[in-house]
Parts: sequence; C-alpha cells; structure tokens
Amino acid sequence: MLYPPVPISFLGIGLMGKPMAMNLIKRGYPVTVWNRTPSKAAELMSAGARLGKSPGDAVRHAEAVVLMLEKGAVVTDILFTQGVADACRDRALIIDMSSIAPAIAEDHARLLARAGLRYIDAPVSGGTTGAEKATLAIMAGGEEADVIEATPIFEAMGNVTRVGPHGRGQLCKLVNQCIVAVTIGAVAEGLTLAKAGGADPAQVRKAIMGGFCESRILELHGQRMIDRNFVPVGFIKNQIKDLKAALEVAGKLGLRLPLTDQVCRLFVALAQAGKEELDHSALILQIEAMQL
Repeated sequence: MLYPPVPISFLGIGLMGKPMAMNLIKRGYPVTVWNRTPSKAAELMSAGARLGKSPGDAVRHAEAVVLMLEKGAVVTDILFTQGVADACRDRALIIDMSSIAPAIAEDHARLLARAGLRYIDAPVSGGTTGAEKATLAIMAGGEEADVIEATPIFEAMGNVTRVGPHGRGQLCKLVNQCIVAVTIGAVAEGLTLAKAGGADPAQVRKAIMGGFCESRILELHGQRMIDRNFVPVGFIKNQIKDLKAALEVAGKLGLRLPLTDQVCRLFVALAQAGKEELDHSALILQIEAMQL
C-alpha cells in the first residue's frame, strides 16, 4: 500500500489539480509538484510541497506520479517527450487522472509497461467542490492489484471504483460526461420553459428538488443558471472534448447516441459564439438564444 510517507509527484496544478494535490499534502504525503506556470504552485509550496524544475525532475524520487492535465496530447507530451517515463523509478505507478480518450489511455499503458512502469487511468467527477472536499468520484482502469495498492492515495482525494482494465476508467468518464451534458441541457430547457411561462425559475427549481428529477445537476448547475454565475467549474471547451470522444467511441462500436450528439452540437454553437471558457452550465445561454 502506498501510505504516507511514500513520495508522490503531482503534475498539473489547475482548477482541479491544486486542491487534489493539497489534499495529498494534508494526508501526510511528501509531494513534489510541477506546472507550466510555476506561480500556481505557490500555495502548495507554502503547505510543504517541493517544486520540480521540470516534469522529469519532479518525478525522479516518486513512487507514484499523479497527472491532472488538460487533454490526451498534453499527457502524451509530458510522459514521453518531456522525459517523465524515462526519469521515473523502475515500477513506479503512473496515475493519470486527466480526462483523455480511452484509446490513448490504452496506448499509454502499453508504452509505460515497456518502460517498466505501472499505469492506472483514473479520471474524476465532482468538479472543484469535490476536489476541495476530497469527495471526488474516481473511476479507475488498470490492474486490480495496482488499484488496491493505490487506494490510500485515492482516498486522500475521493472515492475510487475500479471499473475494468486499462482504458475503462476513461470510458466510464465518457459515460459520466454524456449523462452530465444531457442533464445540463434538460435543466436549461426546463428553467427556460418556467421563465417563459411566467413562473419563477428559482421557485420551480425548489419545488422539483424533492421529485424524481432531483440531482446534483439540478442542485448545483441549476443554481448557477438562476444566478447567472458562469465562472468556470467545468469548462465548455472540456465538455466538448469529452462529448466528441464519447461520440467517436460510440461510432467505432456501431452505436448512435442521439441525445449526446444533439447536446454536443449545442455546446459547440456556444463555443463558436466565444463562450468556450465559461462554465458548462452556461448552456442555458444557447437555449435562450434559440428562442429569439
């Protein structure tokens, strides 16, 4: 088991990565961090983290390396171009908590195995709130023994479930993103209907919270829609990335996902209107624009 004081490296200190790394520090792990913008690591350094000079430098002494990066191409670059795979200790455990395509995760698993390293793809759901409170839903793909060994690390950040071999954690995340996106669309349509019909959307949300449509999406994203608070917790651009990945996987399996396809088109239209940096609850803006 990778209990403290096993050294951990954390690569990627963004909206999600920073609180996740902080929770590892709070749990007692010696953490070395790296980020393209070093200033983002200042708070973590004040809490006791070491700042790596480069990705390779950050992982040299780690027994586990956690990545929380923007997309698959960035993960590939960090692992295989910027020297992480070469710099790691033999048999180190690479835990990629980024959201990337399942096929890329499978490729990474094969390449890292050839380099004498172990790998888990472990994307998360729960947003920045879950990252801060260490209540993230963690979807792990990989060898069962590796996931069991990494459980103490995962428990410092949330709740882990192994869903299958390499790549299946990322597949599970795509399932999550399909459901989240379609539900955001449903909440946006419902609140738009409420307002147009002369009801108070805030009171409508309150009234239906105890019914069958009660959900985290209605609770949190519905409130953001009512407050017009679209400060990003989950970026529209990342939602599009994940939905396109889900549709690509579905196509290869001979499946049609009509609801996912339609909501993806709505998000793309919103991004093309210059709003890709907003929170994905801003989908209500696209629904409203269609009424004009």
